[in-house]
Amino acid sequence: MTSLWIMFSGAFLAATLLPGGSEVLLVALLNDVPVMWPELLVVATLGNTLGAITSYGLGRVGRLAKNPQDLHSKSHQTALMWVERYGIWALLLSWLPIIGDVLCVLAGWLKWPLMASTLLIFIGKILRYSVIVFIFMSV
Repeated sequence: MTSLWIMFSGAFLAATLLPGGSEVLLVALLNDVPVMWPELLVVATLGNTLGAITSYGLGRVGRLAKNPQDLHSKSHQTALMWVERYGIWALLLSWLPIIGDVLCVLAGWLKWPLMASTLLIFIGKILRYSVIVFIFMSV
């Protein structure tokens, strides 16, 4: 049970604007308790999705403070370009390092529907963690 809380916490924090590597944590926990791969997959996905929704909420609140066009870093500009090009579907890439966090913030800033945003974020994240679990279990 402790492994699941550690996985959830690590995945949640890694999906917010804080740095973190939930993939490394997942592999370490899979190495310790490989029979728990289904539980670890679900908990990592849920934690990471909820962390991303936290970033979405920050974007919603941040509307009052900053305009996305005012952000000049490369990751912000790349995320903004994807949002302009692909719309809400860009959230399928929310699992990407750095840019994925910005995509979630922009989704909130743009007031995209919460349920649709959550579903797309969840799909992207479960696919990423599934690939990691599959590779680990195949070796």
